[in-house]
Amino acid sequence: KYHILYRFLHMNTPNQTSLTYFIIKGISDNPELQLLIFLMVLLIYLITLGGNTVIFLLVCLDRRLHTPMYFFLANLSILDISSTTVILVMFTGGGNTISFVGCMVQMYFFASLLCHELLMLTAMSYDRYVAVCHPLRYHTIMSQKVCVSLALSCWLLGFLQVLPPFLILAGFTCYTSNEINHFFCDIIQLMEITCNDTSFLQIIVFINGVFVVALLPFTLTFISYIFIIVTILKIKSNTGKRKAFYTCSSHLTVVILLYGILSVQYQVPSTADFATSKKFFSLFNTAAVPMLNPLIYSLKNKDVKSAMRRKLCCKVM
Repeated sequence: KYHILYRFLHMNTPNQTSLTYFIIKGISDNPELQLLIFLMVLLIYLITLGGNTVIFLLVCLDRRLHTPMYFFLANLSILDISSTTVILVMFTGGGNTISFVGCMVQMYFFASLLCHELLMLTAMSYDRYVAVCHPLRYHTIMSQKVCVSLALSCWLLGFLQVLPPFLILAGFTCYTSNEINHFFCDIIQLMEITCNDTSFLQIIVFINGVFVVALLPFTLTFISYIFIIVTILKIKSNTGKRKAFYTCSSHLTVVILLYGILSVQYQVPSTADFATSKKFFSLFNTAAVPMLNPLIYSLKNKDVKSAMRRKLCCKVM
């Protein structure tokens, strides 16, 4: 009887022992809606994989696209393919359970890839600034060494700057529940269900997320476009203004789209009533935006469309 009473008491108290797995609740409990969401994510993944692969191959194979702008675009294509692959793995990871180690790995790559994208768009904004404001010295300033250094810096900083909070979280062993109310392992959700002291981790996440991941890339991108706009306004001819704006229109569209969705996503209240809406915003940001990037750059870019026609004509001949 004492053994039964002991088990009963511990079943009705929060679990404060180390966990070996988590339960991912997903976007919806409706099986039909889950199937629909999975099919939608799979379709988005196939479109993203195809579009970004075409962009990457065109940049590699067409010598006319061997310029700094398309070098960064090829890096962005790799990032988009990687981020959507992580999303697809989340939906096909074998049911709704994930191991503790798998959860930590998933969180790390998800956060680092988002940081990579923001940093890569910042490097592309600097490239557009040089192209518009210093066109005569463009190839001198944006040399191959500078482009490779900027790309490597984005990759390294993206992997390193998200490491401290996840190392701290990986050391937590006390959780009140093993259910995560999201479609992936979210660091905010884990901070809510842990019974460890998260005060220091909250400070690290706030500084890292607001200043390093969001504010710094946004500020640098914003400053670049301030100089670009000022330079465009100084051009006297309308043709020159249109040509200067055209050189950065695709990148500006992607920047506005990504930061706009991020701002809306994080303005949604973190309450039970808005939990599903927040998940859909997160899904759109992580799955749909990488799909739209190659479409924006191919539809609004004459060089990419010309390179595609040349390669298609050569293949047909």
